[in-house]
Amino acid sequence: MALAESAAAAAELLVPVPSAVRVEHDRKKRQFFVRLVGTHDRALLLYAYIGRRAVDLQHTEVPDGYRGQGLARLLAKAAMDFVVEENLKAHLTCWYIQKFVRDNPLPQYLERVLN
Repeated sequence: MALAESAAAAAELLVPVPSAVRVEHDRKKRQFFVRLVGTHDRALLLYAYIGRRAVDLQHTEVPDGYRGQGLARLLAKAAMDFVVEENLKAHLTCWYIQKFVRDNPLPQYLERVLN
């Protein structure tokens, strides 16, 4: 019974994410982000340029109540699509982006990853 109560309590902590989530890109701050409804928090992915034609995808962060709903995946996809569109190379410091590329081994992603 305690396990069921624990699962119910955890489910109450999750905040629903609208189906039409929009990932935004702030090139000046070098981040992709999703504005979270009803809060000033954001889910975000940070990157830095490491040369003229390469970026380091450094960190992905989703607030606790919004985890497990696909926001990190959306951020990682937006970042990798940016790398492809801008014809950049990418160093994947963030473990989640490494996982995203492993789970989505598209040729256009793989050919741009720096080892």
